[in-house]
Amino acid sequence: MTKLPSGASVVARVGGGDINEAFRVTLVDGADAFVKTRADAAEGEYAAEAAALEWLAEPGALSTPRVLEVDRGYLALEWIDAGRLDAAGAEELGRGLALTHAAGAPGFGGLDADEPSGFGSLRLPNERTEDWPTFYAQRRLAPLARIAGERGALSRPGVEAVERVCERIGDLTGPPEPPARLHGDLWSGNVMADADGRPWLIDPSSYGGHREVDLAMLRLFGAPSERVFDAYEEQAPLAEGWRERVDLYQLLPLLVHALLFGGSYRAAAERTAMRYAG
Repeated sequence: MTKLPSGASVVARVGGGDINEAFRVTLVDGADAFVKTRADAAEGEYAAEAAALEWLAEPGALSTPRVLEVDRGYLALEWIDAGRLDAAGAEELGRGLALTHAAGAPGFGGLDADEPSGFGSLRLPNERTEDWPTFYAQRRLAPLARIAGERGALSRPGVEAVERVCERIGDLTGPPEPPARLHGDLWSGNVMADADGRPWLIDPSSYGGHREVDLAMLRLFGAPSERVFDAYEEQAPLAEGWRERVDLYQLLPLLVHALLFGGSYRAAAERTAMRYAG
C-alpha cells in the first residue's frame, strides 16, 4: 500500500526509478515535495538514504535535496524543478565531486561503524575493513559473485573469474588512498540538473571507498559531459594508471546489473572479470 506524509495531497505521479513509486505532493504546510515510497521497504532503508543525502551535502561542494520527512514507508524531499545541466553545471559537478570525495569518510565501509550488514537492494555486507582492496573484494565483488552464481546470473567460469580477481585485488587497485566520501550509485540518472542548470546529487548509496568507483560508474552509463572529468582532474588529479582501473571499478555495477536485469550485463560482467583475472 502506498504511504505518504500525513495530510499530503498528490499532485502527480512522477518517475521514481525501478523499485519505488514516486509522487509530487503538497504537504500540509503548502510546500511541494518529492516522495518516494514502497510497501516492502527494508527497515532503515529510507533513513539511510536521508543520512547519505545530508552526508554528501555536508562539505558544501554539491547540493542534495533537503530531507523533509523520513518514515519506514517513505522519504519526502524538497521539490526541485528539473532543467538541463549546462557547461558551467558540468564543471561544477566535476569540481564539487572532487571536493566531496576529498571530504573523506570515517573508514572503508558504512558511515556508522555499528551499521548492520545489508547494504542496498542486494543486502551486501558493509562492515568496515582496514584497507580498500579488502573492502572491494570481500564486501562487494565476492558477495556479488556468490549471489550471481546461486541465481544463475553468471556462468561458473564467470564466477571463477571474479574469484580470481578477488585473489589478485592487491595488485589491481592502484596506490593506497584515504577513504573518499562516495555517492555509491553515481550513474547519470542520479545527477539531476535544476532549472538553472546546476547539479544536484540524488538517490545515493553512500559509503567510504575509492573515489575512482564513482567516476567509473559515471562513465559506464553515459556521463553528462567530458567537462565533468576535466574539471575533476583540475581540482584533484587521479593517481597514475587510473585509466587501466576504470573497467575494474565498473565490474561492481556490471555485476549488480547482471543480477537485477540480466541480458547483456551478464556477458559484460564476465568479460570484464576475465580481463583482470590473470
